[in-house]
Amino acid sequence: MAPKKKNSNQTQGGIPGLDLSEIERVLAFMKDNNLEQFEFSRGDLKIALTRAGAGGPASGSRKGNPTAAPASSGASAPEAGGSASAPPAAVAEDQHIIKSPIVGTFFTAAGPESAPFVKPGDHVKPGQVICIVEAMKLMNEIESDVSGVVVRALVENAQPVEYGQPLFAIRPDGKK
Repeated sequence: MAPKKKNSNQTQGGIPGLDLSEIERVLAFMKDNNLEQFEFSRGDLKIALTRAGAGGPASGSRKGNPTAAPASSGASAPEAGGSASAPPAAVAEDQHIIKSPIVGTFFTAAGPESAPFVKPGDHVKPGQVICIVEAMKLMNEIESDVSGVVVRALVENAQPVEYGQPLFAIRPDGKK
């Protein structure tokens, strides 16, 4: 019998649709660009990578092994640096929480010299841009999904954020 040909979409790990050379290239990209986390999905395949040893103040709070499930929303709140942000548990029940839809770096303004999109006390409307989360050099505008007053930002500018991590507490219109 002739030896079986290896499926180009399957490698030593035996996972259909996963090419380990692709993962190696992503890890090299993460290292070159000082990224700590990367999430990818293609069809039913979902991969989340966390690169240990990237350095930085949040290194003690990173998860030790990669996981395909999104991180819990409260797991990374202390990464924001402590003093200016509070853990999500401290958010009042009458407040609406806007969470990060992606893993990336949180920015309060379009650029270093620009004014922040919103600050505590500002009134926001649905669809209004409230921050940017940069992922893979792409700037993703995050919009408010409610009308109300910004109570506080739960993340400091230029800090890494995870999927589902609370970004803003907003008091919806009509609630005191």
